[in-house]
Amino acid sequence: MEMFDVYPLYPIEPVKALGSKLWDKKGTEYLDLYGGHAVISIGHSHPTYVKNISDQLTKIGFYSNAVQNSLQGELALKLGKISGYYDYKLFLCSTGAEANENALKLASFHTGRKKIIAVENAFHGRTSGAVAATHNPKIVAPFNADHQVEFVPMNDCDALELAFDEEVAGFIIEPIQGVAGLFEATNQFLQKAQDLCEKFEAVFIVDEVQSGAGRTGKFFAHQYSNIRPDIITLAKGMGNGFPVASVLINPKLEPWHGMLGTTFGGNHLACAASLAVLDVLSKEALMKNASVMGDYIVEQLKSISGVKEIRGKGLMVGAAFDFPIAELRKKLLFDHHIFTGAAADKQTLRLLPSLAVSQSELDQFFDALKKEI
Repeated sequence: MEMFDVYPLYPIEPVKALGSKLWDKKGTEYLDLYGGHAVISIGHSHPTYVKNISDQLTKIGFYSNAVQNSLQGELALKLGKISGYYDYKLFLCSTGAEANENALKLASFHTGRKKIIAVENAFHGRTSGAVAATHNPKIVAPFNADHQVEFVPMNDCDALELAFDEEVAGFIIEPIQGVAGLFEATNQFLQKAQDLCEKFEAVFIVDEVQSGAGRTGKFFAHQYSNIRPDIITLAKGMGNGFPVASVLINPKLEPWHGMLGTTFGGNHLACAASLAVLDVLSKEALMKNASVMGDYIVEQLKSISGVKEIRGKGLMVGAAFDFPIAELRKKLLFDHHIFTGAAADKQTLRLLPSLAVSQSELDQFFDALKKEI
């Protein structure tokens, strides 16, 4: 048997990682400024993270959600405290797509409606409902296309208002569109969405799968705006590489037994990984570092020839050049051994490093970038 060929692969196999560094099978060192799609939040192989998971594995690694697991309650309390959503309820699952799928289901359960409003260029995952709310026809199979989803342009308040009616179950948005190229929702647009959801009794869903867990300098990116969503989804950086995701749910959405379910969500190892991430974020002040290093990146990018626009917040940065960046990324990777990211916008270079990245590591990137430019 061979692998189903759906991923274009670089001829590189990392076998060791520490902090913001990777080493391949040949012993070549790489600087990781992409974190495997913004997954690495506290750094590769952080000792607290490794110890938490290792210690837990010696006790119990997994059992189903048919039994009590006090780690889930501990995680809910710490997540509520660090995020400010202490009064919300928590549902744990395994991936961002699964989190968004459950968020959309909750909206439909709560309202008894089917219609979802999403934003153009959105990416919410590849499961049935999440991919239907993803604005990329190429990955939406005919089976997924029967969902009632209407797309509106980002930051077009008039179009958003026209899309709303009494049939809308929910509105879903990324406060910063990661895959699209770090396009950001305005405060006005987010506030308008919240107001319309309240008016039509729809559910306001904010997808923080990539932008959450402190990446922007606040725990959630939407916390730069004066909004309070009904549902927030979180994944990627929450587990620092361990598959874990969550749905934070306003208590006005009432649960019933069997409403949602997942085999692996909230298992002992997932909780141990997430608790380690939250502890390190707090003890090492990594959200502050994300803000400071993010400002440094923006400052340095302003002096780079060819950069026409800088998008994002904290350590979720997109540099839009006046040329396609595919070859630049290859040179950074193969000539300078630096991982960076691409976007649907072919001229945008994405930087999503560990929140513990240092200025000297960023300087290594800027030295390479200036040489190539």
